[in-house]
Amino acid sequence: MKNLNSKKIIGTIVLLVTLSISVFGQGNTVYEFLRNEPSARVAALGGSFLMASDDPNTIFYNPAGIATLSSTKLSIGFMKHLLDINAGFLSYGMELKDIGMIGAGVKYINYGDFKRTGEEGQDLGTFKAGEFAFILGYGAELIENLNYGVNAKFIYSSIAEVNSSGAALDFGLSYFAIPRMLHVGASVTNLGTQFDPYMNTREKLPLDVAVGAAVYPEHLPAIVFIDFHKLTESEQNFIDHLKHFSIGVEFLASPNFQLRVGYNNERRQELELGQTAGMAGFSVGGGFFNDMYNVDYGFTSLGKIGAIHRINIGFRFE
Repeated sequence: MKNLNSKKIIGTIVLLVTLSISVFGQGNTVYEFLRNEPSARVAALGGSFLMASDDPNTIFYNPAGIATLSSTKLSIGFMKHLLDINAGFLSYGMELKDIGMIGAGVKYINYGDFKRTGEEGQDLGTFKAGEFAFILGYGAELIENLNYGVNAKFIYSSIAEVNSSGAALDFGLSYFAIPRMLHVGASVTNLGTQFDPYMNTREKLPLDVAVGAAVYPEHLPAIVFIDFHKLTESEQNFIDHLKHFSIGVEFLASPNFQLRVGYNNERRQELELGQTAGMAGFSVGGGFFNDMYNVDYGFTSLGKIGAIHRINIGFRFE
């Protein structure tokens, strides 16, 4: 296996994507909260995070990223969404000696309280709605410069007295095609099923196949991320799949501060209202870090609808 060349590795990634597009269709899905951008860093980069390294939040995008952790790390974050919707996450990664890197993650969303009324409009109190997912992941090096990873996740959703549960698997590959210059890979996420549907019919999970790259420009303290996602969506032709892309740039502005900007093309198209989408699809943010912790902030514009602020803090343990 040590003699595998880059063409075979890239060919494996292409095959993974092609088979997934051919075999899996995707229509209306359940547990859409699984697509939420969890951390402030992810949001500031426009959701382009497939090929990020040394961050426990890679467990939500590409489990192969778990293998790139340089130490034990913990990340916790919170998001105040529109309409008083609250969401948050926790991610953790560590090394097990002679086994590899393992990770865990929790993603949740609380939709708040809703007024309950009877058939004649009488006040019957309130009810709540919320969802969460618990993830366990593993990542390791397959051969030199090629990492792989797999996640198992349990999903739970409730609306008043009605609830639903399900399970899914994620798979990922990442390859340092040109060390310290080009990092490429692919992932398949949310490949699973509902155990208990809300009513009588099981719905599809938000299966996603994505490919991406991270480019490290020479003589420039920055990383350029680009992802193509939702490659299982039904489109008229292959070119239309390419509209589901996001791009982000992370600048090292000083030894302890990063500045981030991002653009999500799909979000901009969905939020285009009237003649203009405003700043919809664009995002900015930054992060302060040292040897012990990091603090990140992300701002996501939804155009005329509003904006979302995210903040998270991470800790590093030797």
